[in-house]
Amino acid sequence: MHPLRGIALKLAAVTLFLVMASLVKATSHAVPPGEAVFFRSAFAMPVIIGWLAWRGDLSTGLRTARPVAHLWRGVIGTSAMACGFAALGLLPLPEVTALGYLAPILTVLFAAMLLGERLRLFRISMVLLGLAGVIVILWPRLTLLRTGELETAALFGIVFVLASASFRALAHVHIRRLTATEETSAIVFWFSVTATALSLATLPFGWRVPGPAEAGMLVGAGLIGGVAQIALTSAYRFGHASLLAPFDYASILLAGAVGYLVFDEVPTVWMIAGAGVVMIAGVAIVWRERQLGIRRNRARAGLTPQG
Repeated sequence: MHPLRGIALKLAAVTLFLVMASLVKATSHAVPPGEAVFFRSAFAMPVIIGWLAWRGDLSTGLRTARPVAHLWRGVIGTSAMACGFAALGLLPLPEVTALGYLAPILTVLFAAMLLGERLRLFRISMVLLGLAGVIVILWPRLTLLRTGELETAALFGIVFVLASASFRALAHVHIRRLTATEETSAIVFWFSVTATALSLATLPFGWRVPGPAEAGMLVGAGLIGGVAQIALTSAYRFGHASLLAPFDYASILLAGAVGYLVFDEVPTVWMIAGAGVVMIAGVAIVWRERQLGIRRNRARAGLTPQG
């Protein structure tokens, strides 16, 4: 393991994904979310294929014993991407980023329901804390909703970003199942293929021909997304997930800066406070999982009594 290299790659991936999201947001007025998903997926594929070929894993990436499982992973992941892109066009970038932190917390719930993982009191408490943080972020908008003054666009944005977080959590659980029999390269490759194919199904629902500037940004989003995916995958080769997971939260600082400088979006006090609560819950879950993992490893090694 090379933890510093893993951290550097994770931070690079977080930064690149935020740049990708910013490019998608900048084009949201010109193209619908399904079209943005196509550019993000189709133009990431050459990058991913080149990376697999360079590593000598191209044949591994093409080989799968569970095509239907990859299809479902693609449907879930593409839904998460489409909902996230739709939310970017309706809500400020920092708010979308902060609400996206709900995904790893929801993963705990879905893993208990779908994988039979035990849901202990600590996990339940942190899930509830994370949900409380989401309510804090949304509180100003909930107040507007009660007075009937909330814009329809903002309401749809909230629905889309929460749906995106839920689909991402389901995708994480599904990936856990896939990794039992499938190589990481195969999961990455077939997701790109499936997302590209599924996005084409939205063609009859109002695709537009983007202008040169928008087309350039969309192509850039795809290429950068591909590089970000590689950086993220590579990061976990050099560092444990429990070490790298907290660095996801660096994106809130980047999103705040980009939102303010590029999109003239000022983060609210409610958003910052709520994001802090969600981050505490997420980091606590990661820390707890690391401690339990250490105990299980010691028990298997006979260093602590079992039962």
